[in-house]
Amino acid sequence: MKRNPKMKFLSLTLCLLLSSGLLLSGCGDKGSSGTGGSGSTKVTLNEVAHSIFYAPMYVAIEEGYFSDEGIDLTLVTGFGADKTMTAVLSGEADIGFMGCETTVYTYNEGAEDYVVNFAQLTQRAGNFLVAREPMPDFSWSDLLGKNVLGGRKGACRPNM
Repeated sequence: MKRNPKMKFLSLTLCLLLSSGLLLSGCGDKGSSGTGGSGSTKVTLNEVAHSIFYAPMYVAIEEGYFSDEGIDLTLVTGFGADKTMTAVLSGEADIGFMGCETTVYTYNEGAEDYVVNFAQLTQRAGNFLVAREPMPDFSWSDLLGKNVLGGRKGACRPNM
């Protein structure tokens, strides 16, 4: 089957135009993306808890990296995934740092305008097991029959 040279040329031209448009759409000054001419984009980020695991973000805020990129970042601590999710769903926050299970809960409860997970923040869960007294020879069997707090209020379901 022989291809029509005009169709090949037209296809190639269309691909080049589309590619050029995509490449050029990222060009512009820092204040040109939906900022209303203010030069920076306002973003409210609600973190579930203040955590050492977010240290790189705190450093970036303090060192002005967000400002350098045209982002006027407001950081709020939600003190629980339920409160962080509520802030995102109500429009009080633009982004919420919380576990992905909260998005599953709201989706399963029938939320029509559900949130979407778009980034992994940490590689592993930052959970620790702590006790009131030192336990140098700790074994997991030591927890049998004990009451264990499984997380922050609002972050975990009662059946955890």
